[in-house]
Amino acid sequence: MRDFHLPGRSPVFAENGICATSHPLAAKAAISILEGGGNAMDAAIAGAVLLGVCEPQMTGIGGDCFVLFTPPGEDRILALNGSGRAPAGLSAADLRAAGHAAMPDGAAAAVTVPGAVDAFCRLSGDWGRLGLDAVLAPAIRYFDAGVPVAPRTAFDWNIATDRLQGAARTQYLMNGEAPAPGTMFRSPGNAEVLRRIARDGRAAFYEGEVAEDMVAALRAAGGTHTLDDFAATACDYTEPVSGTYRGTELVEHPPNGQGATAILLANILAEFDIAAMDPFGAERAHIEAEATKLAYDARNRFIADPDHMTRLAHMLAPETARRLATLIDPARAMPAPAKLTEAVHRDTIYLTVVDRDRMAVSLIYSIYHSFGSGISSEKFGILFQNRGAGFTLAAGHPNEAGGGKRPMHTIIPGMLRRDGRVIMPFGVMGGAYQANGHARFLSNLVDFGMDPQAAIDAPRCFSDAGDMRVERGYSDAVRQRLADMGHAVGVPDTPIGGAQAIRIDHETGVLQGASDPRKDGCALGY
Repeated sequence: MRDFHLPGRSPVFAENGICATSHPLAAKAAISILEGGGNAMDAAIAGAVLLGVCEPQMTGIGGDCFVLFTPPGEDRILALNGSGRAPAGLSAADLRAAGHAAMPDGAAAAVTVPGAVDAFCRLSGDWGRLGLDAVLAPAIRYFDAGVPVAPRTAFDWNIATDRLQGAARTQYLMNGEAPAPGTMFRSPGNAEVLRRIARDGRAAFYEGEVAEDMVAALRAAGGTHTLDDFAATACDYTEPVSGTYRGTELVEHPPNGQGATAILLANILAEFDIAAMDPFGAERAHIEAEATKLAYDARNRFIADPDHMTRLAHMLAPETARRLATLIDPARAMPAPAKLTEAVHRDTIYLTVVDRDRMAVSLIYSIYHSFGSGISSEKFGILFQNRGAGFTLAAGHPNEAGGGKRPMHTIIPGMLRRDGRVIMPFGVMGGAYQANGHARFLSNLVDFGMDPQAAIDAPRCFSDAGDMRVERGYSDAVRQRLADMGHAVGVPDTPIGGAQAIRIDHETGVLQGASDPRKDGCALGY
C-alpha cells in the first residue's frame, strides 16, 4: 500500500470491467462501450481509435497494431499481427545506391502500409459484439468536434513540430506551432474516413478514394507505394511466445515484434538474485542494464519478419540466457551493442480492457516516431507511420529492407499467466525501452511484491545505444555509483515510457487497474 502522505495514485478496483490507457477520454469511451453491451474487444478498438485524436503524435489510422487477447472465460491467449508490409517496390539496394547507410526515417521510403485498420475490422468481425458503426462512433464524434490537448500530449507535440512536413504542417499545427494545453484539436478528415470504415469496412480505407489520397501523397514524397500494395494488406493470427520467470509466465506477441527480447531479458535476470537487491539501488540497475545490452544485441541480430527469421527458438531457450548471464560483470559495465538504424523515440499508445466475462485485451497501436514519418495525405489528413525505419540496410541481414516484408517492431503487448490462468494484461510504452520495461515490470511484481500501480510508478532506467538514462526518481548517489561502474549516466529530458495493466483476481472476482502517471491517462472501471 502506498504512503498516502505522498503524491501518488491508487489502483482502481472494479468488478464488471476496467480500461486502462493513456488518455481519460479513451478510457471513458471504452467503459461506455462496455456499459452499452459491448465486450472487451469492442471497447479496446473504440478507445484505441479515439486515441488518434487525443494523442496524434503517438498513433492514428496510418499506423500499426499488435494484439493479445483471451476469449471470454478462457485462459487461452490468442495473438493478432496488425503490422503492415513495405510496398513491393522498396529496395535496400536502391537505397544504398542513393547513398543511404540507414533507413531515412522521415522519408516515404520508411512508410510501410498501415495495418491497424485491417486488424481492427478483422477483430471486430471475429470477436466483437457490436458493429463497427457503434464501436467507431465515439472516435468519429471526437475527431469531428475536437478534444482539449492534454498536458503531456502538448509537451510531446511541442518538441516534435519539426518532423511535420508539407500538408501535415497545416493539419497538425496551429499557425505553425504546437497547440498549448487546453487548446481544442480536431481532425474532420480522419472523422470522414472513420465514417466510411464504419459503413463499408476495410475496403473504405484500402481501396477507392481514401487509398488514392494516401498513395498520391506517398508517391509525391518519393515513395514506391501503389494501390495494389494497399489492397493486399492483411493481418494475421499468430501463436504467442512465452517464458517463465520465477513461476509467472510472460506471454508475448511473436516476431516481427520484439517480445522475444523481453523473454530473453527476463531469462537472463532469472540467473541473479534480484529480490535480494535494493529495488531502486545501483546493483539492480546495473545488472538490468547489462542484461538489456545482451538481450538487445540478440534482438538486433535476429528479430525480423517471421518469414525471414530463423533464430527464435535460440532466443527463447533458457540455455541461451544462462550463457549470456555469465558474461555480466557485477561491478563493471560492458560496451553497448551495435546500434539499430532506428532513431530514439517514445511514441506509442497502449490500452488494455477486461470485461465482466473476463475477456482480456492487450493492444498496442503506434505510428512509430513522433508524428511518424511526418507525411500526411492531402485530402483526409492521414498521418503515415515510419515503421520502415525499423529495417536495416545491411545486405543479407534477416531484417534487411525489402518489398513485401514486415520490419522489426519495438511495440509489444504483454500478458501474464500463473498456474495456467491469465492474471494480467499489461503493456509498457516507450519505443526501444519496451522489452526492458516488460522485464522490469515483471520483476517489480514478482521479486518485490509490488501491486501493478506501484510497479508502474517505480523509477526507471534504461541503457540504450551507449547511454544510461536514469529517471529523477533515483538518487544522485545511485547515478554516481552507476557512473563509477562505467555507465554513461544522464537524466532523460522526458520520462521513460508509460504503462498500463489490469490484474484479474480470480479468488475475489475483482479487477485492479493501473495507469502510468507519466502520461495523461488513467484506469476507469464500473
